[in-house]
Amino acid sequence: MQRWIIHVDMDAFFAAVEQRDDPSLRGRPVIVGGVGRRGVVSTASYEARRFGVHSAMPMSEARRLCPQGVFIPGNHGKYERVAAAIRAILAAFSPLVEPLSLDEAFLDVTGMEWLYDDPKDIAAAIKQRISDELSLTASAGVAPNKFLAKLASDWGKPDGLVVVRPGEVAAFLRAMPISRLWGAGEKTTAQLKGIGINTIGQLAGADDALLHRHFGQAADDMRRLARGEDDRPVVPEHEPKSLGNEITFAEDLRTRDEIGTCLLALSQKVSRRLRQSGYAGRTVTVKIRFGSFRTITRSRTLGEPTLLGDTIYETARAIMAGVELTEGVRLLGVTLSNLQVYGGQTSLFAVDEDKKLKISVAVDRLKDKFGEGAVTRGRLLIPKKE
Repeated sequence: MQRWIIHVDMDAFFAAVEQRDDPSLRGRPVIVGGVGRRGVVSTASYEARRFGVHSAMPMSEARRLCPQGVFIPGNHGKYERVAAAIRAILAAFSPLVEPLSLDEAFLDVTGMEWLYDDPKDIAAAIKQRISDELSLTASAGVAPNKFLAKLASDWGKPDGLVVVRPGEVAAFLRAMPISRLWGAGEKTTAQLKGIGINTIGQLAGADDALLHRHFGQAADDMRRLARGEDDRPVVPEHEPKSLGNEITFAEDLRTRDEIGTCLLALSQKVSRRLRQSGYAGRTVTVKIRFGSFRTITRSRTLGEPTLLGDTIYETARAIMAGVELTEGVRLLGVTLSNLQVYGGQTSLFAVDEDKKLKISVAVDRLKDKFGEGAVTRGRLLIPKKE
């Protein structure tokens, strides 16, 4: 039986959601990410990409390249809700869905010929449902394996649909830049180019001894991919290992009061994400990066799992109390790990915590309806450095 994999990748996801929700942003260069001086770009709309803006770029560089851009800090909770709706659509087409991130996933649609004449029709139907139900565009790649499917979806962006059939693999890969090889980072790409290999087709035909001399046993995996061979299965969604948030400050924080306010804000964000995802966690980790870029993490494991912001904050604050502050703090992060599914059973919590959970859920509903600023802790209204 011929194996068929579909890779679905949303187009400029965060920026596209913002443009969808605010018609005044449509057709304009939208850049989502950390809007502070030390922030980085999470997503740039295609209008912004024409100016050279791309993800992971320092926001200061993005502002230089595209001063007329619309810079948005983003709303991770909103993006997660849209991503959940996308996953629900994908699940209607196959039980084998492997999310890679909020905005992309693999589907194994092998053996579905009795429903569709061609796997291309499945990808087209997925794209249409995403467009009809969410007013967003996705690109899709259809191929015999994951590597080829991901390459195909990237190749057709935006709003593309590219199919690579078994007899077309060599032709599809022949002129593909070597940087497109799965797992080839900047260092590996530079090494390959250094020995005269600039395309995936050249890698497929390269001398074995030459490859092993430069890359050892990894050469065999690289060669297989270059020939379009990839037997990795589509693995249904894994449970997350952790959920967290972090922030980099435009100016280093110097006082414990400033740090405490930030820890409170981060703890509230993490607790909301936990409730949205249906998880509770036992291990609280605080990440601290100092002005010198020295970075440390400190953790504490609770006796019972929690998804309450107050509990997360008190634990994070206790952790921070044990950290000596000899220099300013450049970045703070709060993460919950050691997760377990929370199904609403109150036996996980004491009576008092159960009441707090109900209040938190009520606040979540208000924020869902009226926006993140609908309900805010008084302490978080105090001006702070960001």
